Amino acid sequence: MKIRFLKPAQSEVDDAFAWYDSQLQGLGTQFLDDLDRVIRRIVAYPLSCMEIEQGIRRCLLSRFPYGNIYGIDSETVMVVAVAHLHRNPRYWIDRLLVQGTE
Repeated sequence: MKIRFLKPAQSEVDDAFAWYDSQLQGLGTQFLDDLDRVIRRIVAYPLSCMEIEQGIRRCLLSRFPYGNIYGIDSETVMVVAVAHLHRNPRYWIDRLLVQGTE
């Protein structure tokens, strides 16, 4: 199964990495490791995470307050957002409308 990040989702990963690494050297890498574990879980068990919208699921990172918001399209996992859980919970919803343009 392939993984594809929408551009805004990739930017969220990059921003979170930079912020955590600025707080403590190596913490950004730990964030990426946690995200990698989530991605591997999604690839292995794509339907195991809670559906939060029709066709959209959220898989929580174990150590960091983030959720990986994704949909499944045939053989591709489309990561819509890597969302901080203490912020506006549905800020990413408009991305679903423009997904085909990225």
